[in-house]
Amino acid sequence: MNLLALPAFADNYIWMIHNGTEALVVDPGDAAPVSDALKRYGLKLTAILVTHHHGDHVGGLSALQRNDLPVYGPGAEHIAGVTHAVADGDTVSWNGLRFGVHDVSGHTRGHIAYFAPEGLGDTDPTPLAFVGDTLFSGGCGRVFEGTMDQMHRALNRIAQWPASTRLCAAHEYTLSNLRFAQAVEPDNAALARHVAHCESLRAAGLPTLPTTLATELAINPFLRCTAPAVQSAALAHDAPDTAPASVFGALRLWKNTF
Repeated sequence: MNLLALPAFADNYIWMIHNGTEALVVDPGDAAPVSDALKRYGLKLTAILVTHHHGDHVGGLSALQRNDLPVYGPGAEHIAGVTHAVADGDTVSWNGLRFGVHDVSGHTRGHIAYFAPEGLGDTDPTPLAFVGDTLFSGGCGRVFEGTMDQMHRALNRIAQWPASTRLCAAHEYTLSNLRFAQAVEPDNAALARHVAHCESLRAAGLPTLPTTLATELAINPFLRCTAPAVQSAALAHDAPDTAPASVFGALRLWKNTF
């Protein structure tokens, strides 16, 4: 199995898994990069996973759709083109891979993530997750339709997965997020190392994703709401107290205007 990040629009990634014959894609906001990759590698698209309803994640569905093509997506969002509505606790199987469906609403009212605890199987058993716009490297999604508490709970849920989990986010927001993270924790040495690493990747034209949960637990302020330095920064930006949910809410509001 192979994992590819297909660039789309200004900063989106459409994730593709293929076995040399068949392909699965995640959040195809644009059909063109998917069609190009299918042609380049000689693949047939046999499944689509959707995390939420925003246009830059579903805009390519109509052009890619076939009668025999299963499209999985959050039942709570009633997305045109989704043939198999799924919800928290469901499982999606494709070519021997199994993806658990997890409710991570907050960015949208029914946002879901797909978590494969056995990764790509024999070729690479490292756990793998498609997290859409819930978690980015160094950051998290804006809270549009859900609540701060929902988003905080969603991130806490992701934080319970194995530390080795590869997190496939849908946007190349990393360097911007890391600038904010450094404003929150300027003395975080792990964060400084990650900034240098990601700057090197981008200079070479490479994606900074997937990241790992272990990395994010060390550098992402939205997963570090119990760290004293993060709490102090949140208190300086109107957090009413150091309860993790309060810290998260203050950080997210601060990031909105950073």
